[in-house]
Amino acid sequence: MDQLKYRKKIAWLAVLLSALGIVFPRLAQTADQPTGSRLEKVRIAYSAISGSQLVGWIAYDAGFFRKNGLDVEFIFIEGGPRAVQSLASGEVQFGVVAGAPVVQSHLRGSSVVLVTGFLNTLDYQFIVDKTITRPDQLKGKAVAVSQPGSSSDFAMRYALDKYGLEPGKDVTLIEIGSQPARFAALQSGKIQGVMIAVPLTLTAKKLGFNVLADLQMLGLEYQYTAMATTRDLIKSRPDLVRNVVKASVEAIHYLKTHRKEAIEILRKYMKTADTEALGETYEAIALNLVPERPYPTLRGIQTILQELAAKDPRAKAARPEQFVDMSFLKELDASGFVDKLYKATPVVASGETRPSSPPPKTEKGTPIAPKKPIVSEPKQKTEKLAHSPQASSASTEYTVKAGDTLSHMALQYYGNARKWPQIYEANKETMKNPHYLFIGQKIFVPADTPRAA
Repeated sequence: MDQLKYRKKIAWLAVLLSALGIVFPRLAQTADQPTGSRLEKVRIAYSAISGSQLVGWIAYDAGFFRKNGLDVEFIFIEGGPRAVQSLASGEVQFGVVAGAPVVQSHLRGSSVVLVTGFLNTLDYQFIVDKTITRPDQLKGKAVAVSQPGSSSDFAMRYALDKYGLEPGKDVTLIEIGSQPARFAALQSGKIQGVMIAVPLTLTAKKLGFNVLADLQMLGLEYQYTAMATTRDLIKSRPDLVRNVVKASVEAIHYLKTHRKEAIEILRKYMKTADTEALGETYEAIALNLVPERPYPTLRGIQTILQELAAKDPRAKAARPEQFVDMSFLKELDASGFVDKLYKATPVVASGETRPSSPPPKTEKGTPIAPKKPIVSEPKQKTEKLAHSPQASSASTEYTVKAGDTLSHMALQYYGNARKWPQIYEANKETMKNPHYLFIGQKIFVPADTPRAA
């Protein structure tokens, strides 16, 4: 009898172990997915082959969308206006797009809004033909933009206006499409000017093309690349929006702390093996422009509205707050999530993760000092000066180089970019306006004054 009970116990244990063997593997397979839920299918568009799209590419390729419960179909729809149109129609649920087409779509009655702001200024440089060194030489010439209403279109019109040139009258604007296509048109001589970003700007300089303006350094606050969705989706599926925003924030942290991996993803989408160009793009976009807390810029949206107001009376009465929903990002920020990310893995100059172990030492046992972060201060492109203006009471003559701005010069001479009006005031008789700079232009930089900038 005892032997029969023993056999029954053995049989019962065998069944139990068999059942556990089925359950545990299934638990292991779903360990990296959100608890109690399956992946939610969603379509997200990206709108350009440019470093400005880097956050979206990282969120997808590094698995942050999937980590946050999303099964993403990642679609390339060329040009912000087309991508926003697909978003408004419901063809896609989210889009990594520029702010201008979102504002325009909303003014026309759509419910498209921004939930994050990845780039809150323009990263374009105005590249022109090798024979052009001054803005006035663009008269009668043709320049390229992606399409009407795009960020490149706004940037081009903004620059031409600063130079006193009227689009359509003084300069012809041609719609060509993507940055590679626009640059190819410049190379072939079809156009004489184009707005492009890194790394194409580096290629352009190597080929001898001139940089007429660097919009990134103008101090212009402008809503460039962002994550957009619709108020309808926010209302019907708030958790979906919440997960996309969280994935974006995590992707930004990864972008800033995993240089090597980020550059490989950039290489994949940019389809280039130029290591120097990829590194330049990473430094310019990931470390210098993308914010840790990606709030949209209300001032930048106001800049867009001011530009549109000349042709669309609805823009005059609109307020920047109409075009954003920051509630999901504010909620995440208030929870301490962002602070915890960067406390665990701070950003360093190289973009690599900071080691948790003690710093390395030399052969003599002296600790090697870590490199200081280079995140907020832009890379200097102006030439080194023969002497320090702070040590001299006389003005210094300076010759404008490619990529120079008054802000850049003020930063180099005075250590404060906001003191650029001092330079402008000293050159008002010969300078049309503070943005009218061209290669070879002679500028006098006065000695610094104690008055506030």
